[in-house]
Amino acid sequence: MLKRKDSSDEINLPNSAANLVEKAKQMLFGATEEEDKGILGNLMDKYSKVQIEDPIRPFYENDLPKIASNVDYGILQVLEGTWVSYNNDSQKKMIGTGIHTTIMPSPGTNSGGIPGKYSFVCEEYIEKLTFDLVPGGVRNRGGGNEQFCGAVKYDQSIKSVNSVEGQTDLKYTSIHEENGMYLWLSDVFNYAATEKSIEEDRGIHAISPDNPNKDLYKSGYQDETLFHVLNDEGKKEYVTLENLNGRPYLDIIAAKELKKGAGQTGPYFIPDYSISRSGVIPHGSTITLLGDLIPSAPKPGDSEPKHSPYLVDGSPQFPEGDAAWKYDHLSISRTMGGAGANETNKAINLDKPAPAWVHEKLDDVNDPGENKIYTQRILAHDLYPYSVRPDLRLRDSIKGENIKNHVLIQMSSKNKTGAQGGILNVPFVNRFVPTVEMNMRMWIETVVEDGREILQLQYEQIIFFEFHFGDDGGTTSWPHIQINTLRKIEDVPADQRALAEEQFGIKKTDGSYKPESSAAASGCPYNKG
Repeated sequence: MLKRKDSSDEINLPNSAANLVEKAKQMLFGATEEEDKGILGNLMDKYSKVQIEDPIRPFYENDLPKIASNVDYGILQVLEGTWVSYNNDSQKKMIGTGIHTTIMPSPGTNSGGIPGKYSFVCEEYIEKLTFDLVPGGVRNRGGGNEQFCGAVKYDQSIKSVNSVEGQTDLKYTSIHEENGMYLWLSDVFNYAATEKSIEEDRGIHAISPDNPNKDLYKSGYQDETLFHVLNDEGKKEYVTLENLNGRPYLDIIAAKELKKGAGQTGPYFIPDYSISRSGVIPHGSTITLLGDLIPSAPKPGDSEPKHSPYLVDGSPQFPEGDAAWKYDHLSISRTMGGAGANETNKAINLDKPAPAWVHEKLDDVNDPGENKIYTQRILAHDLYPYSVRPDLRLRDSIKGENIKNHVLIQMSSKNKTGAQGGILNVPFVNRFVPTVEMNMRMWIETVVEDGREILQLQYEQIIFFEFHFGDDGGTTSWPHIQINTLRKIEDVPADQRALAEEQFGIKKTDGSYKPESSAAASGCPYNKG
């Protein structure tokens, strides 16, 4: 988890909903020209990784207004606004900036019939993606721990783009709608019991006058742990922890009530991750992803880092040639036969034309085992090599751009260790095409154009379906991949902006494309639940 370095940024700086935007600008762009490190540099320098020895801040009810008016959104705050597909004209043939590959069961099939027959679709698409900061923060109450999340709503609309034979106009078709929320999982506090909270939340009777140990409970309630010991006279009696003095004890009577200050000594909560994403997909799947910013590896000879390790200099790095044949990013999984290739000594070079067999008629002689014919149509697709590895479109889309730096967010529904996200499916999806895993990479980039900084967003999203079975009876994993490059609508060329306005009904409000907020502050910090 990342946190703000300066604790005064967290609760001591007065703020209000009215000047929240101005405060965000100050955080993003810095106070003086000498300090200006750019949009991402100024922001990321304010954050560091939480360690167990870092001070834990106490929570006091009187601080609620300050906390609510100075919400921490972390890196998510730079996403606020309306983003649309962006084409820098590096690829003239491109009709849509995004690429999706989708594999579904073939008509007439079922999970108990012919093994592994599937339908494959690969299309270009355009997109509108809006992010809206939720004012007021979201309060998660955990007894001795409190967490205040910076919530950012998102809304995604995607239209496929296809040429129609005999027509000059392109065909735009709505293929995906999704909404949800990102959370910046920071601002954790220790909330110790107070006289007020103990009294208000009382749920037990006072000690009975007949209780033989009533004199040990000074408050009149069972708020002490009692230890059964032998006293100096060899008689059994109960004593409080204060009077135990290291003596062995026979049994204990547990406390049923808290004392003032309970919870001060922990346990303290440090989130595994800084960011979560919850989304609702209208096919009937609900996702929760957990993840974090990925630090850059230190360079040899660097004694003192120039900036935050989470701010990476230059462009995102994508593989070239044989190195790009990595099944974790391909639309062809190992369980699909791997196209008769492998990662180590038999890779398919996706920067060269597809192998000759892709355009041949395959049979038992030139394709024993049927591994090639099974995935032939994917490599023979018009959008090759992106039909095989879609994120190569991201690589090629930024060639020639002057990218100053970037941050990388990596998220998953199924992490290797620790806290896990998850996916829930409606019964139909769960029975026929269960969605079992989702992984996401998102790059936020600083592009320098004409002497000014522009933010650019790229993402790769890989969802795994499981349906049918292989010839050997094993379950097949089917990747469904989406990638795109976007910029805020104010920063795309006029023709691309006009297309987005026409296709997605985007309108300016008060001279801005900023999405409408959900009105006033969420009020979450003031709710007990």
